[in-house]
Amino acid sequence: MTHVSPSLGFREPRLLLPRPGIDLRKWAVIACDQHTAEPAYWQRVADEVGQAPSTLHLIYPEAFLGEADSASRIAGIQRSMQRCLDEGLFVEHVGPVLVERRTAGQPAYPGATRRGLMLELDLECYDFRPESTSLIRPTEGTIVSRLAPRIAVRSGATLELPHVLVLIDDRERTVIEPLVAERAALRPLYDTELMLGGGHVAGHAVDSSHAQRAMQALRDLGDPAACARRYGLPEGTPPMLFAVGDGNHSLATAKALWQRIKADAGPDHPARWALVEVENIDDPALKFEPIHRMLLGVTGDLRGAIQEAFRGCGAAIVDCGSSARMRERLAEGAASPASPTATPSPGGSGALRQAFGLIGPGAHFAVVELAQPPEPLAVASVQAFVDRLVEQGGAADVDYVHGDDVLERLAQQPGHVGLHIGTVGKSELLERVMRGGPLPRKTFSMGEADEKRFYVEARRIR
Repeated sequence: MTHVSPSLGFREPRLLLPRPGIDLRKWAVIACDQHTAEPAYWQRVADEVGQAPSTLHLIYPEAFLGEADSASRIAGIQRSMQRCLDEGLFVEHVGPVLVERRTAGQPAYPGATRRGLMLELDLECYDFRPESTSLIRPTEGTIVSRLAPRIAVRSGATLELPHVLVLIDDRERTVIEPLVAERAALRPLYDTELMLGGGHVAGHAVDSSHAQRAMQALRDLGDPAACARRYGLPEGTPPMLFAVGDGNHSLATAKALWQRIKADAGPDHPARWALVEVENIDDPALKFEPIHRMLLGVTGDLRGAIQEAFRGCGAAIVDCGSSARMRERLAEGAASPASPTATPSPGGSGALRQAFGLIGPGAHFAVVELAQPPEPLAVASVQAFVDRLVEQGGAADVDYVHGDDVLERLAQQPGHVGLHIGTVGKSELLERVMRGGPLPRKTFSMGEADEKRFYVEARRIR
C-alpha cells in the first residue's frame, strides 16, 4: 500500500534502482552542479567510469554548460535514459528509503553519518517565488534565467535523478531518527564506496509499518499551529514543512515544466512529483559550509572598485600576507559575517559588521571589512557588488566555488580573483526563511563539494 498525503505535499516514492550486478562505485556520481569550475574533475569521473553503466551518462555536468555541443549532449543523455530502461538496468522499488551517507575521512562514530529519507514531493505545494508562503519553499533566491538549460534536459527526459536535499525542522527527532534506531529491521537495498573521495552511501527499504509512523510524524510537523509555535509566529501563519536546502534550481526546473504541461497531463501524471532526499536540519552530522565567489576575467583596479562600491559603508581593505592570516582575521569575531558576538553597525542597514576575504590577483590575500554594511548578510552585500561588477564589465563572469582550498588554488590563475565568504548558521536558517523569505542565492552549502549527493536512485517522469 502506498501512503499519500497530498494535503501535506509528500508521498512514498516509486523508485528505479540499479539492478544487481552493476558496479555501484562506477554507477554513482556526484551531483551535476558540483565542481563547475573544475572540468578536470569530470574528466577523472569519465576515466573512472569508462564504458560501465553509470549515472554519468544520464546527467549534464554543469561544468560543460554553454559549450557548442550542448544540443547533442542533451540528446545523448535522453537516449541513454531510454537505453537503460530498454536494457533492463533498473529494478523497481516502491516505498521510502533510509539513506546513510558518510564522507571520506569521517570515523564511524555516532553522529558522523548523515541520514535522509527518500520521498516524492508534490510540486503543486511548491512555489519558488520570493514571496512564497507555500508548504515547500526555497531557502535561497532562484535565478529564473538559469533554468533554461535544465529545462532543455528535463523536457525530453524519461527519468529524473535526484540531487535535491530538502530540510525539515524536526527538533524532537520524530521522523528519520526512529528509522535509524530500527535500521537492523530494515532491508538493505544498496551499499557502496563512492568514487574520488566521496565516502560511502547505503540505502535501506522502509517497510509499511515504519513508513506509516514516519508519515504521521511528518503530518504532525506540518500542522499549521505547531509550525507557528516553532518559530514564534502568529497563529494562522502559513506553515512551511519542507525547505529546499540543496538543488533549488533543479526543483524549480521540475516545477516550471509541470506548470507547462499540467493542463493537458492530468493530476496523476508522474511529472507532478519530484524525488528528493529529506534531511533533518537538527542532525548534528549535517554541516553548513560557505559558497565562495570566483571572479573570472577581472580587468582594471578591483580594489578601487571595491572602495567605490562600498563608499559610505566604512570599508577598509587590510592586507594579510598569507592565507592563514586572512582566515584568522575573518574568524576574529566582530568582523565575522556570522559571528553571534558581532555588534550592530552604527548606521546603514543596522546589520552586523561584515567582512570577506580577497584572494588575488596572484598570491595576494586581504580582508575587506565593512563597518556599516549595506545588507543584513555579508553574502548579500558581496553578491550585489559582484553583479554590478560583471554588468559594468569589470569582470567577465562569476563562478560559485565550494571549499577554501579550491578557491585559493583557482584564484592564483591569471585574471581570477576569489572572494572568501562566511555562511549563515544552520540554527537560524529556517526561521529567517519563515520570517523574511529566501536568502540571497548561493548563501550556504550543505557540506563541501565532495559531501554532496551522489546519484543512485532514479524515477520515471514520463
